[in-house]
Amino acid sequence: MGQVFQFKQFAVDQNNVPMRINTDGVLLGATAGFQQGGAYHGTAVNPESMDILDIGTGTGVIALMLAQRFEQANVCGVEIDELAAETAGMNFKQSPFKDRMQLVHGDIFHWQTELQFDLIVSNPPFYLNSLHNPDQRKKVAKHTDDTFFKGMIKFASERLKADGQIQLIVPIEMEQFLKDEAIKHGLEWNGQCNIRSFEDSDSFRCIISFARKANQPKTEEFIIYKGRGIYSDAYNHLLEPFFLAF
Repeated sequence: MGQVFQFKQFAVDQNNVPMRINTDGVLLGATAGFQQGGAYHGTAVNPESMDILDIGTGTGVIALMLAQRFEQANVCGVEIDELAAETAGMNFKQSPFKDRMQLVHGDIFHWQTELQFDLIVSNPPFYLNSLHNPDQRKKVAKHTDDTFFKGMIKFASERLKADGQIQLIVPIEMEQFLKDEAIKHGLEWNGQCNIRSFEDSDSFRCIISFARKANQPKTEEFIIYKGRGIYSDAYNHLLEPFFLAF
């Protein structure tokens, strides 16, 4: 993708950001905030007024998509990388949602805040125990260990409102680890959406949700392609409000 990605209602400058816009991010941005597993339909959490947090906001694309979808929401993005934070902050300020958006540069685990959130989202680094990227900024953006996820679940247990939820997009292999960790911090599995490239392929990602109290959780499926290079009708429908090509 180019340095600036133009959406229907906003633009995202990707200069100086180690993690560019990707499929994982836009799927989370287009689906997060639903009661049922983070899938692409369902009942939105507090649709009239929400406080949303995007952990590791990167370019800010997920936060911007959520600001577009929830017209009265206040959206905060936290980013540890200084240059990425500057870029995301600029993207926020140049968007039509700028009055409802905030950028915090820092480490989420050292962020001193009393804010409570209806929805916490993250497209986190998830290459655990793998060969690290020699580029230090990309290493931070892409690689982590289980301590990071333990800290994120703990943070959510402390900062979610009573009816709030956290939704993460992660490799399907992390499902059970996250469920076990959530239980330790008083959070319940609130459903998930398993993502497959094709109808006959295995799930490789899931958008998984946890809440203080589950609301009829279930597992749903989402298929990206109906053929090589041809997006599924579900994908087209989901991203149509955002992508100029649809």
